[in-house]
Amino acid sequence: MNFKKILIASILVLSLTCTAAINSTQAFSLGSLGGIIKAGGIAVLVDTFSGQLNSFINTLTAKNGVSSDYATKVVPVITVGNGTYAGAAQVTGPQDLVDQTKAVLQLEGDFSGDRFRVKALIPINTKTATNFSRVQGVGVSAQIDVKI
Repeated sequence: MNFKKILIASILVLSLTCTAAINSTQAFSLGSLGGIIKAGGIAVLVDTFSGQLNSFINTLTAKNGVSSDYATKVVPVITVGNGTYAGAAQVTGPQDLVDQTKAVLQLEGDFSGDRFRVKALIPINTKTATNFSRVQGVGVSAQIDVKI
C-alpha cells in the first residue's frame, strides 16, 4: 500500500475528528466546509482501501455460500445533488464491464409520502455526476458505509 496515501488519509481522518469535536453541537451538512472535507476524506479512504474492501467482501460472501464467479471492484458512491463522494459500493459483472465502472450514482427519493425511502444505485463510467453513462451489465453487490 502506498505510504503517501495512508498518510494523507490519516491526516484527513484526524482533521475530521478534530473538527467534529470542536463542532459537536452542530451537525455537518454536505454543503458546509466540514461536509466537503468529510466527503473528500471518504474519497481518499475509498481509493486507498478499495482492494482490501473488495477482498473482504468476496471472503464474506464466499464464507456464507453466496459468492459470485463474476469480477468485482469497490468504487465510490456519488449522491446526485451535491456531486460529492458519499461512501463506497462493490460492483460485479464481466471483467471488461467492471473495469469500465468508475463509481456508483445514488439517486434518492421518497415514495408514498415518507413511508418508503428509495435509493437507486447505478454503476457509471465516471467519478462525476455530470456527463456519465450507465455501465449496462454491471450490478451493485455490496454497499459500504464509512463511520466518521
